[in-house]
Amino acid sequence: MPKFFLIIAALTGALAVMLGAFAAHGLKPVLSADNLQVFETAVRYQFYHVLALLATGILLHYYSNRFIKWAGRLFISGMVLFSGSLYLLCYIRHVQLPATWVGAITPLGGVCFIAGWLLLAYGLSKNTTAPLHNAA
Repeated sequence: MPKFFLIIAALTGALAVMLGAFAAHGLKPVLSADNLQVFETAVRYQFYHVLALLATGILLHYYSNRFIKWAGRLFISGMVLFSGSLYLLCYIRHVQLPATWVGAITPLGGVCFIAGWLLLAYGLSKNTTAPLHNAA
């Protein structure tokens, strides 16, 4: 599981950089200012959680428990639901399709992010045998 999280973090990190560059250079003249801001929010939160997932993969080497594993799963789910729904929302708005349901997905991703952070904290507090605990 740690390796899986690290690989997904690397791939979604690369994707975040590509999407950010695409927004700055390719989408700026095409999207409205509001849509561009939404797209940039999606990239920013994706990147925050790429770093969280990277940390989770590394921490699993020291603190291997189900709470930390679930934190990583929730970070991935949050990136898909939160950032993915915002990317989709920008596209739908741009091509002027009716899809009010897309906005309802975004908060679910936010809940995944919050739950991931809380489970990460709880998982770290549960393990008392890890090297990082003994160093304190």
